[in-house]
Amino acid sequence: MTMFSTLEKIKELAQKQGISLQKVAEDLGYSINYLYTLKEKTPKSDRLQEIADYFNVSTDYLLGRTDNPRIAKDNDNSMTIDLKKDAEETFFFDGHELNDEDIDLITSILETRIKNRK
Repeated sequence: MTMFSTLEKIKELAQKQGISLQKVAEDLGYSINYLYTLKEKTPKSDRLQEIADYFNVSTDYLLGRTDNPRIAKDNDNSMTIDLKKDAEETFFFDGHELNDEDIDLITSILETRIKNRK
């Protein structure tokens, strides 16, 4: 098993949201240096929870204990579909294989639809 750092997850989440680590640090009231210490150490539970809440992910996801970023909720039986991951196992539409561009388009359409639905 490779050594995993909370900093890597934070970087990945920030990148997905198009924000810099500096902005994450400022929004949370941390120094950028604090975030970089997370490469070597695990944050204390209160900070871990703040970071998880900021990105709306579970603390277990931040710690690398699960690949599912979703926060477990009582009576939440909904299934998460990771289009990118599923596409690696090949998606077809009307007999045609979908490529990365197709998946990106579908993903962006869904993201827009979900945002506008709220």
